[in-house]
Amino acid sequence: MSSCYGKYASVYDVLYSDKPYKAEAQFIDDCFHGYGDHNINKILELACGTGSHSLELEKKGYEIIATDFSEEMIKCAKQKANIVKSKIDFRCLDMRSVNLVEHPFDAIICLFDSIGYINSNEDLNKTFAGISNYLRTDGLFIFEFWHAAAMLMHYEPIKTRYQKTECGNVLRISETELDYLNQIASVHYTIYELLNNGTFTSHTEIHKSRFFLIQEMANFLTKNGLTPIKFFDGFSFNEKISDNTWHILGVAQKKSSSTQV
Repeated sequence: MSSCYGKYASVYDVLYSDKPYKAEAQFIDDCFHGYGDHNINKILELACGTGSHSLELEKKGYEIIATDFSEEMIKCAKQKANIVKSKIDFRCLDMRSVNLVEHPFDAIICLFDSIGYINSNEDLNKTFAGISNYLRTDGLFIFEFWHAAAMLMHYEPIKTRYQKTECGNVLRISETELDYLNQIASVHYTIYELLNNGTFTSHTEIHKSRFFLIQEMANFLTKNGLTPIKFFDGFSFNEKISDNTWHILGVAQKKSSSTQV
């Protein structure tokens, strides 16, 4: 897995300016209180991107280390953190090989379908084993992933996203091909920045992200010492998941060996 976020990191927050980070952070906070043991304070975020979820969770009093494999993303996150005088510890880190002295954590989160960037079974098992190792007993793992049913039934080969900015406009064209055997979506992004002075820049990147069946995800978790508790239709407490559910939000817990199912 190589970092696929190059120049894309600089327009990431523009393209997702309408994403409801505050509401999603509230949902995570509700899950902490609903499924945790009421002693959650120390959080590790994996694949934090530009840090928006962690910045919202920090407002609720949590102590956070937020990590991402992309140096460009971490750079953007630190710039945002400096503006609001955040105390979040942002670090560049590969989630397949977590190496932190500050453990165990009360909760670990991995949102916005980022777990899908782990494409192989071997690396996914390695990642989940590391997560289990860095969680304390009864700690929570909350994560989001692409739902295979929705991807297979409804994916669009070509999509566009357009966003106006103070400096001009950003246009992203997404061209997607599916590898059905390995359950991987290869998304070829072409991004145009159209500036008010009449000039424009463009660049391309390819992102490969895996999509999952709920049953197979539950198996990966259980195999690595994490007990699935709930799977939700996105950031909603609606559990009626269908082939129209694109994003699954999972809650798992590390239980003591004596209580493992």
